[in-house]
Amino acid sequence: MNFLLTAIITMCAIGLVAAIILYFCSKKFAVEEDPRLPIVNELLPGANCGGCGFAGCSGMAAALIKGADNGSIEGLNCPVGGSEVMTKIAEQLGLSISETKQKVAVVRCNGNCEQRQKINDYNGLMQCSAMNACGMGESGCGYGCLGCGDCVSVCQFDAIKIDSETMLPVVDVDKCSGCGSCVKQCPRNIIELRAKRPKNRIIYVSCVNHDKGPIAMKACKNACIGCSKCQKECSFEAITISGNLSYIDDDKCRLCRKCESVCPTHAIIAKNFPPRKTTVEL
Repeated sequence: MNFLLTAIITMCAIGLVAAIILYFCSKKFAVEEDPRLPIVNELLPGANCGGCGFAGCSGMAAALIKGADNGSIEGLNCPVGGSEVMTKIAEQLGLSISETKQKVAVVRCNGNCEQRQKINDYNGLMQCSAMNACGMGESGCGYGCLGCGDCVSVCQFDAIKIDSETMLPVVDVDKCSGCGSCVKQCPRNIIELRAKRPKNRIIYVSCVNHDKGPIAMKACKNACIGCSKCQKECSFEAITISGNLSYIDDDKCRLCRKCESVCPTHAIIAKNFPPRKTTVEL
């Protein structure tokens, strides 16, 4: 009986000493959480998409607070929340920020099944990353979309679908948050974030093929051939030619659509514009 009582007292004493040690250790090595952290984290959308450059919203919240302590949060942006969320956070932290432009993803490939003929058969893993690692894919264009849908699988907002007829990704502008997950996932750098303009209107060169004109046209009839017609037509110096490929600068473009009219291969895409007026000859 005395043995049992001694064992119980000993265990209680050990437990008490351990509890006291743990208590003092917790006080000694405690990491105090900034009281602003849960507030800022609550203001963020909670998508944890990584579009801000951090692993999740908690990482973004910590970076915002650190930036506020240094006097500025410029350069930090939540693409999902946009200007509205960033303004609320800035006000909460006692700062002001310049307005950020909301962006939307565009797929810079217009090589559908008719314009870009299939020349190879691929029987491997149906992922763009795997197909790209094996070579050119099933068409003759080593730059074009592979159509396996890696971008679809990473989109948390259900904003991208593969068109069953063209086998190209289609972005739903209303759902796209501009987080950039699809941009990072595409092994051929076809997807780009561009400014979300009024009425969701957008115009861009839907091609990333840097081959010379005849070679590019042989691979895809809708390829940009770097002919410079669009550049000569633009009155705002918004179009540049580099590496046999045209590019439209978002900041300079005025959405006049003159470049679209003169493109001989229909490589320039304009979306959400009203139909062009046609003149009737009398």
